Amino acid sequence: MPRAIYIHSNGERTELEVAEGQSLMLAATSHDLQGIVGDCGGVMSCATCHVIVDAAFIDRLPPAVDTENQMLDYTAAPREAGSRLSDLAPDLRTPI
Repeated sequence: MPRAIYIHSNGERTELEVAEGQSLMLAATSHDLQGIVGDCGGVMSCATCHVIVDAAFIDRLPPAVDTENQMLDYTAAPREAGSRLSDLAPDLRTPI
């Protein structure tokens, strides 16, 4: 089973097993991780599931779709080069 490493704003790390096809947002909210809220329930309409993908992996992902790019303009934390939404981004459901 794929593993995801969440690095919190305080530097703390949490590693979770994520079932193939499960979004990173659902994995995080299922384990009550702080910082990933997923208010919209995974329909890419709130940007509360904003994550920053490590630079070592970002080139393995296809570019964000238009809807994701638009929502990334509304994140609580500043947008960075590796910013992605962890709810519906299909490319984040594929092990990398």
